[in-house]
Amino acid sequence: MRHSLPLRAALAAAVLPLALGAPLRAQAARDPYLARAERVLRSTPLIDGHNDLPWRIREDSVHPGDVPAYDLRQRTPGMTDLDRLRRGMLGAQFWSVYIPGEARDEAYAPNGRVSGTPGYARVQLEQIDIARQVIERYPDRLAWALTAADVRTRFRQHRLGSVLGMEGGHAIENSLGALRDYYGMGVRYMTLTHNVTTDWADAALDSARHGGLTPFGEEVVREMNRLGMLVDLAHVSPGTMSDALRVSQAPVIFSHSGARALVDHPRNVPDSILVHLKENGGVVMVPFVTSFVSQEVASYQEQREQAIADIRRRFPGDREAARREMEAWRAAHPMPQATLAQVADHIEHVRRVAGVDHVGIGSDFDGITDNVVGLEDVSTYPALFAELARRGWSDAELRKLAGENVLRVMAQAEQVAKRLQAERPASTRTIRELDGPAGR
Repeated sequence: MRHSLPLRAALAAAVLPLALGAPLRAQAARDPYLARAERVLRSTPLIDGHNDLPWRIREDSVHPGDVPAYDLRQRTPGMTDLDRLRRGMLGAQFWSVYIPGEARDEAYAPNGRVSGTPGYARVQLEQIDIARQVIERYPDRLAWALTAADVRTRFRQHRLGSVLGMEGGHAIENSLGALRDYYGMGVRYMTLTHNVTTDWADAALDSARHGGLTPFGEEVVREMNRLGMLVDLAHVSPGTMSDALRVSQAPVIFSHSGARALVDHPRNVPDSILVHLKENGGVVMVPFVTSFVSQEVASYQEQREQAIADIRRRFPGDREAARREMEAWRAAHPMPQATLAQVADHIEHVRRVAGVDHVGIGSDFDGITDNVVGLEDVSTYPALFAELARRGWSDAELRKLAGENVLRVMAQAEQVAKRLQAERPASTRTIRELDGPAGR
């Protein structure tokens, strides 16, 4: 996900919707709500909208980018491995194939340029390659699931349905042809931006240069609809959200975003957008990101950033003095903890405003550095469903949250694509043609 940081920290992922491990089975015997959660997750595929395992493997400190060395059959250093996925009862996963888009990341954007620059596509292809290697390395546990029907089939086979979600529209380098190629490689959603505003769409954590989508950005959304690729609005500005909802003929998703009414973070979704989302038919997939779900954590992080800026001003060039000051600040300001109950609060808020048909789960495991207490890794999903059962959610409502809502969105996007492909050919429009000389 890489929220407010220029580069993400990350961690790992894989699964089977079989029985829970012995400790949880014993707990389920004592806790009727956990037993209900387990029963629901055996009957409906639990779909997670965002896991950053491919980047975690790329950035591994011991064997960077080495898929066999990052052995998911063993306990990994991250948040995801096969045993924990089994205990978490996950049914399908959108594996994030993220690449950074910040201008200063010259390893990924040669010459320090942000959009339309050769270099993004190369790294994007490498990330897709890592994800494909992971899926193909464990055929008894993981399997491609490129359609809603595929997800249900893999679930019946007791294999984790696996699909790719591309995080950041900068990776298409302003090319609709590249967008189509990514779809052909298994990408089934694209987040229109990451943290950086592109040449055609404003990001939530960057300047709003366009007021939303440019004409070329609208064409990107239309072509995604024609392909059957889900439009992901997780990282975009409210203006881009509104424009995409206006243009898209298929339901959209927020692969990992919370409710802004509960935590005033720019990455969260305003209530006004939640109302439009209900009309569109889309889904907000609530994350396990501490600063998105806890106002206390979000405020703490703002204070920490202000403290860092102040210390740098007071100790220019003196790194040792700045380090000591920062250590003293942290000692005097312990970080608050986000809780599972707060994640449940966000799920319930989306349900209240948009409706129970429009909420899902998008953990961001292995793309986060701080954990929600009670949701530390991929083994913990049942605990969240038990909390919601305790709050009065019916089994039918829990099934919608788990995966039925996302499966509906996928199926509707496939239907829209079938219709649009019969109506028009692939778009050959360019950013220069649609946005004028300013388009790269």
